[in-house]
Parts: sequence; structure tokens; C-alpha cells
Amino acid sequence: MIRLSRETLTALPAGVAAPAYDRARVSPGILHVGVGNFHRAHLAIYLDDLFAMGKSLDWGILGAGVRAPDADMRARLEAQDWLSTVVELEPGALRARVCGAMTGFAPVAPDNAPLIRAMCDPAIRIVSLTVTEGGYFLDSATGDFDANHPQMLADAANPDAPGSVFGAMLAALRRRRQASIPPFTVMSCDNIPGNGHVAMAALTGLARLHDPAFADWVEDNVAAPDGMVDRIAVVTDDARRAVIRDDFGIDDASPVFCEPFRQWVLEDRFPTGRPEFEAVGVTFAADVSAYEKMKLRVLNGGHACIAYPGALLDCHYAHDAMAHPLVAGFLDKVETEEIVPMVPPPPGQDLRDYLTLIKSRFANPEVKDTIARLCLDGSNRQPKFILPSTKDRVAQGAPVTGLALESALWCRYLAGGSETGREYALEDEQADRLRAAALTAKAEPAAFLGLRDIFGDLGEAPAFSTAFDEALTMLWRDGTAATLARYLSLPAGAPLGR
Repeated sequence: MIRLSRETLTALPAGVAAPAYDRARVSPGILHVGVGNFHRAHLAIYLDDLFAMGKSLDWGILGAGVRAPDADMRARLEAQDWLSTVVELEPGALRARVCGAMTGFAPVAPDNAPLIRAMCDPAIRIVSLTVTEGGYFLDSATGDFDANHPQMLADAANPDAPGSVFGAMLAALRRRRQASIPPFTVMSCDNIPGNGHVAMAALTGLARLHDPAFADWVEDNVAAPDGMVDRIAVVTDDARRAVIRDDFGIDDASPVFCEPFRQWVLEDRFPTGRPEFEAVGVTFAADVSAYEKMKLRVLNGGHACIAYPGALLDCHYAHDAMAHPLVAGFLDKVETEEIVPMVPPPPGQDLRDYLTLIKSRFANPEVKDTIARLCLDGSNRQPKFILPSTKDRVAQGAPVTGLALESALWCRYLAGGSETGREYALEDEQADRLRAAALTAKAEPAAFLGLRDIFGDLGEAPAFSTAFDEALTMLWRDGTAATLARYLSLPAGAPLGR
């Protein structure tokens, strides 16, 4: 077994690809905050491919982080010279490569002083982020920036020693402005609708708490392009580490496993330059929203469609759910009849082909994406991935039988216990409240739709509330399998009935 390092790149086991370029020629141009599996399977791979073409070698990645676990990641990667083994989970043919796009990692400190210094370097022209939705300090009720968040109030009171990434960016932007260094571009790589706008709202919202004039300058001078990112990168557990060790003969403290598919759509707003991303398959679009809507509703909404029936029918992985005829049939019928018709296709995109691709990705047995992961955080995911399609159909007077059944399946899941009585933990920040509402809804379905922070006015729409009532009543009375079978037997748009 070979321990991953700069010195062992020329001696990697057969079948493991090494960086196809001289890493000594790569210099940092992007500082990336949040060096997790997704980042190393997505942005880092696009750059690795670009460097292999001899292009954009001044756009290497300097890693960074603002949380204590980021220091652990830094230590692991430093010990192997910032290299990562990335395994693409092609069915029946796993492919491993070593990615060398990272050039270093800023030290992690509570006051973010090393991070701020690094962002002041004129060579850093892009600061990119994968900090998850919680890192943008959004109000869960409104979806807007939460100016009253304790971390934001603390950063406003201590702008020179901030604890958040946005506080650190503002501190660096102030110094760059004072030194007449052009501001960097802020590039969110998080799976959030309008992620560039969300990042800018956090930057300017925090700035307005202590320096409104500077907030105006940021708004006028800092670019934050929107982007849609897509690739499934799975959790690296002991079984995955064993694959790296036993199948590929590499000792890697932090390997990455991901599906073969990847996609990235970007708004082309980079005043201080950018890598030649178009050379490696990145799509540039003036309006990213059409691509976002397609992904959020068809892919993420599709995940929800297999998650809750899958859990109730004791499926462990996504590919198990796709092998279950009732779950796979439910996904196909809801997508084809109710979700896809409400999605305007992006330029040149056939949504039927996209749905076929999504189903094949879900069915990939090598990914082993767990149903439990797909079920978590429903209170945040349902309003973004499922309910927008439902609202659009209700507004047009179109049937919502399948989408109402999906919401009812979520409600039934929240009540606890699969069809065989298997218990599972509810992973949601509102778990107690949701379970209480779901249990009450067993006798009074309207109690669940009364969660206005989730359903808004939709819960009062007769077309949806009636369909939800019928679906939830049938789930409790007849069970998940019988309800799904009943739904699959219906003509398009027909009510489920009681």
C-alpha cells in the first residue's frame, strides 16, 4: 500500500491516475472555504482537468475554513501534500484518480486572521464557498438574510475579528479597498436557489449592521455570480476507506467518492478574471434560474419522491428504492404527469432525457446513497423541492394527486415507524414539532397543512387539501404499498379517492 504524497505520485498503483501536469507550475488564484467531499469532487476536479490541458495554471485552489473540523481536514490534507484520491462510482467499474488542484490550506483560527490575510493577496481573485445552507444565515421563515442571528450580531460588533466567512470576507474587502486592490469575486458552490444573490445578501446584510456606506460599496463593486452545481458525493465511511486501501492500494486519510455525472452552470460575471471553465464542460448562461429550477424540481424533488415511500417500505439505499416497482413507478408517474410539465426547459435541454438520466443516477448501485440521508431536513427541503410544483399546478387548476400523495408520505414518515414497525430517527431541526403535527394529522389531516411556515397558503387550497386528506387517510388505513398501487392504477389526473 502506498501512502499518498507528492513523492509517491510517480509510483501510484496501476489503474490510479496521477495529475497530468507539473503541480509546481500551479499557483493559487481561488480561495475556497469548505473543503469537503463535494468541493473536491466538483470544483477541484474541473480545475484538475483544466490544468491537465495546460490551461489556467494560475487558478489553483487555496483551501480554507472557519469551523474547528476544518482544522482537522487541513491537518489530514497537509500530511499528504494537499492531494486527494477521488473515486468515481461507475457501475461495475470504479475509477480512481489523484487530484492535485489544491496548493495549500490557510490556517484555521477563531478570529479568522490567517483567512483574512490570505484573501487580501492580490493573486486571489475568486473566493468560492461550500458552506451549506446554514452558513448563509437565512431566516427559516422568510428565506431572507437573518440580521438578528447571534453570529451576525457578534461579527457586526467585532468586524476586525469575525467568526463567520462573510465577516472574514468583509474584513478582507475593506483592506483590499484601502490598498487599491480590486475586490475578489464571490462564487457560491452551494445547492441553493440563486446562490450568488444569497451570498451577496449575506455580505451586504452583515455590512449594513455596522457600516452602511461600505455595504453600498460592496453591492456596487463585488460580483457574486449565480451557479447551479450537481454531483452526488457520498459520505466517506469505513467501508469506503477499505475500498481505497484494499482495492486501490492507497493510504489516503480523506478520500472522496462520487458518482460519474457532474454538471455546472455559471453566470459569467467575473470582473477580475476566471479559469477557462468552458474548456472542461462548464456551461455559461446569462440566466441560471432555468437550470436551477430543472435540477431542484426534477432531481431534488425526485429524491423526495423516493425517500419517504422508500423509508416506509424498508429500503436502505436509493438504488434499493429504484428496484422497488411501487417506488420507482411512483417516481416516474409523479415526475412525468405533474413535475416535469411545470418546468420550462433550459436552452437545448430535453426534459424527458433529463428525467431518464436522473432515474439512472438514482439507480446506480455503487453510489449507495442512503434513504435516511434523502429523508433528512424535510422542513427545509419540501418548500424548495416539492411545494413550488404543487403551488404552480394549483394556480393553473391542474391536478395534484401525486404531489399531494408525496406530501402525505412525508407526513406519514414523520409520524414514525415503517410498515414493518422499524423505527428510525427523524433528522430535522424541527423534528419534535413535525412529529407532533404528523401524529395529530392521523385523525385531522388539516393539522399538518396548518404548518404555515412550510405550506403557507397552499394548505388552505381546496384542490391540495382534499387530495392530501384522501392520500393520508388511505396511507393510514390501507398502508403504503396499497396506496401506491392504487395511485399507479389511476389515469393521469384522477383523484385517489377514499
